[in-house]
Amino acid sequence: MRRGVAFVLGFITVAVIVSFVAMVAMFFVVSRGPSVPDRATLVVRPGGELVEQAPDDVFGQVLARDTVTVRALVNSLRRAARDERITSVLLLPTTLQSPFWAKVQDVRDAVLEFRRSGKQVIAFLEYGGDREYYLASAADRVFLLPTSPLDLTGVASYEVFLRGALDKIGAVPDFVRVGDYKTAVNTFTESGFTPAHREMTESLNRDMYDQLVRAIAESRRMTEAEVRTLIDQGPFTPRAALQAGLVDDLAYFDQLDDRVPELRGDDDDPRRLEGADYARGGGFGGGRNRVAVLLASGVIASGRSAFDTVNGNIVGSDTMVEQIRRVRDDESVRAVVLRVDSPGGSSVASDVIWRELAITRDQNPSRPLVASMSDLAASGGYYIAMAAPTIVAQPATLTGSIGIFGGKIALGGTAGKLGVTTGTVAAGRSAAMMSPFDTFTPDQRAKLQNYMNGFYDHFVATVAESRGKTPAEIHAVAQGRVWTGRQAREHGLVDALGGLDAAITLAKERAGIPADEDVDVVFYPPRRTLFEALREQFGSAGVRAMHASPLRALVGDVDARALAALTAPARLFRRGEPLALMPFAFVR
Repeated sequence: MRRGVAFVLGFITVAVIVSFVAMVAMFFVVSRGPSVPDRATLVVRPGGELVEQAPDDVFGQVLARDTVTVRALVNSLRRAARDERITSVLLLPTTLQSPFWAKVQDVRDAVLEFRRSGKQVIAFLEYGGDREYYLASAADRVFLLPTSPLDLTGVASYEVFLRGALDKIGAVPDFVRVGDYKTAVNTFTESGFTPAHREMTESLNRDMYDQLVRAIAESRRMTEAEVRTLIDQGPFTPRAALQAGLVDDLAYFDQLDDRVPELRGDDDDPRRLEGADYARGGGFGGGRNRVAVLLASGVIASGRSAFDTVNGNIVGSDTMVEQIRRVRDDESVRAVVLRVDSPGGSSVASDVIWRELAITRDQNPSRPLVASMSDLAASGGYYIAMAAPTIVAQPATLTGSIGIFGGKIALGGTAGKLGVTTGTVAAGRSAAMMSPFDTFTPDQRAKLQNYMNGFYDHFVATVAESRGKTPAEIHAVAQGRVWTGRQAREHGLVDALGGLDAAITLAKERAGIPADEDVDVVFYPPRRTLFEALREQFGSAGVRAMHASPLRALVGDVDARALAALTAPARLFRRGEPLALMPFAFVR
C-alpha cells in the first residue's frame, strides 16, 4: 500500500516537474524575436479590448501570445518605420470591443506616423464598424470584404437607470454627491436623464462625433460636410461604401496580393511578418538615459494592486506608493511619466497616490513628471494625474469628473417584502450610520454631506494650484463634469494632445535629453517573472483571477464592464467610503 502511494506521489511529482519544464521551454521559445526577411510586410491586427498591460499570470505569460498591448502595437509601427527590411504594413482591424476611443487614437496616430516615413499602409476590413473604419481610414488604401457592410453610423451612448427596479423591490438608494454632473449616482437614484446629465452626455457624444468626422474627412480627402452627409446615410452596403469613396476597393483577403503589388515583394512572394512576432523583437531602448513609466490602469482602491473578477486590474494605493518610491530612489531615472487609464475610485486611495507623486515631483525638480492619459483619467484618475505639472491626453480621452459621491442602498424594505425582519443594536450616536437596512437620518446625511463638501473644496483647490487657476475657475468646469481630452485642453485641465509617445517626448525635452536620442523606457510595476506568476497563480488571488475569463466570455466585455461599474461600490471599497469615480455609459 505504501509503495503504491509513494509511486503515485512520485508520478505526480514527475508530471508536475515535466509540465513546469515544458512551460518554461515554451516561454523562452515564444519570447525570442522573429527573423525579418527583406522587403517584408508587417501584418498588424489591432482588435478585441485594447489593453495597457498584457496579463502576466501563468497562462498569459506562456500561452496568450495574441495579447498585444497598445504600447507594443505603437512600438512595432514606429520601429518598422525605421526598419529598412519592412516596406509596408497590412492593417487588419478586427472587432474592437472597447467602448472608448483614446487607445484607438494611439494606434491610429502610429499608423499615420508610419506613413510619414514614405512607406505604404494597406487596410483590409472583414467588418467595418465605426472604430474599425476610423482606424482603417488612416491607411493609404482601404479594402472591404465584398459581402460585409460598412457600419458607419455615428456615435451613440446608452445608460441604464435602476430606480424603478429598486422601487419595485423596496430598496432605497440614499446617496449624497457634490456637483450636478456627478452622475454616477443617477444610475440608482433616477429613472432617466436629469438636464445636467443629458447636457453632458450630448456634449461628449457631439465632440467625439466631430473628431470622427474630421479624421475621416482628412484621410479620405473630403469636406467635413460631405462626411456628415455620408454618415447620416449609413450603414452602407459594400457597393455603396465603394461608390461613396469611403473604401478604395472590394476584395477577399486572398485577392489582396493581386490588387496591391507592393504586398508581393520583388519576386511575387508575399513576405509577411506578424506584428505579434515582430513586437517580441523589442522596441526602442538601450539608450543611456532612462524614462520611468508608472502605469495606473484600473479602478483605484486602498491596499495592494490585484485583479478583480469583474473590474479587471485594481490600482492599489499601497502598491503604487511602493513603486513610486522605487522610481524616486533610482538615480538613473531622468524623467517620470505617469500613464493613467482609470475611472477613479476611492477618494482616500487617490489622495495617497497623489501625495506620493507630489513628493517625487518636488524632491527633484530636474527630473520632470509628466502625466499621460489613456482612455480614462477621470475623477480619482484625474486627481492623481494633476500631480504632474504637464498633462497629455488624447482628444478622445474621458477626463475631469472633478467631484465626489457616497452613500448606500437601504435594503430594509426589500427584506420586509421577503418576510425578513432585521434588528440593530448600536452604541454611539452614529454607530449605525452605514446600516444596510435604514436610510440616513437628517443628522447623518448632514455629516456625510459636510465631509463631501470639504473633500470637493480640497479637490478643487488642489486642481487650481496645479493648473495655475483660481478655485472659482476650476469649480466652473468641475462639479463632476466629464470632458473629452480636447475639451479639457480648451478649459485648461490638460496641456497637450497626444499619446504616450508625446508624453515621453515632452518628458525628454524637460529633462534636457535631445529629441532624436532614444531612451530606455522602463515600466513600473515591472512584469512578473514566470516563477512569481506560478507562485501567485495557485494562491487565493490567482484562483479569483481565473474566474474572470469565463465571466467575460459568458456576458461579453462591454456587459462585464457595465456589471463592474454597478457592483464596484459594494465590492471594492470600504463601507461608506466616499468615491471619486466617473459614471459608466454604453458607448457605441
